[in-house]
Amino acid sequence: MSVILEGRDITRDYIVSGGFMRGAKTVRALHGISFSLEQGKTLAIVGESGCGKSTLARILTLIDPANSGDLIIEGEKIDIATRKVTSDLRAKVQIVFQNPYSSLNPRQKVGEVLTEPLIINTDVPAAERRKRAEEMLVKVGLERQHYNRYPHMFSGGQRQRIAIARALMLNPQILVLDEPVSALDLSVQAQVLNLLKDLQDEFNLTYVFISHDLSVVRYFADEVMVMNSGEVVEYASRDEIFTNPQHDYTKTLLAATPVADVDKIRERVARRKALFEGA
Repeated sequence: MSVILEGRDITRDYIVSGGFMRGAKTVRALHGISFSLEQGKTLAIVGESGCGKSTLARILTLIDPANSGDLIIEGEKIDIATRKVTSDLRAKVQIVFQNPYSSLNPRQKVGEVLTEPLIINTDVPAAERRKRAEEMLVKVGLERQHYNRYPHMFSGGQRQRIAIARALMLNPQILVLDEPVSALDLSVQAQVLNLLKDLQDEFNLTYVFISHDLSVVRYFADEVMVMNSGEVVEYASRDEIFTNPQHDYTKTLLAATPVADVDKIRERVARRKALFEGA
């Protein structure tokens, strides 16, 4: 498979106030981030809050520029600090945010949410925009009649399906998924993850999956990049990360991940049942 997304020594700095009677100072949020992602694959980026995951996501989705290094999409170096982001380029990379309750405009009907990217970035006529939106609703497990409803009329899982549908309206090749299931109930998480897998297979999508939940990452990712304090501390295949982690920080993350041991759960249930019957 061909490499569709690549980062080479990406850095990102922020200017922050030094406080009273002190000058501003520069804080480096990303320290030379490098990775390579093949089309149709999923790269998971994991780490604690503040490690730089979301900062990198903003660079990958062409919201913020990098201070140095190269972002390469389909073999082309992209620097939004020196060039305008065209509609064609914007269409290649889309993002699904963490919270489906805040990422949708409550004043817009679902049809308006879905057709807005087409209005801004294409010259597709109104009838075709509606047709594509209704078809996309069906693709994500909703119904055509949902086109005229408002976001508050849907559950959290359904809203996230709407957000996924919106991200797909421009036929992107890359989706950046920023904690896309962390705000959802466990049963709904599984449904949304399965939907994302099905969509990836159908459209040959490439995913950058940002998460702190390693159990989800283990199910969903092909490769894993572990970040700490703006640096990549380990980068390997999913199986290598979970079976033979090399860095101490990765080992600490894995040790802190809850593990559901079915046998132990059954033992606890049996003990409680025996105590109840004995009483």
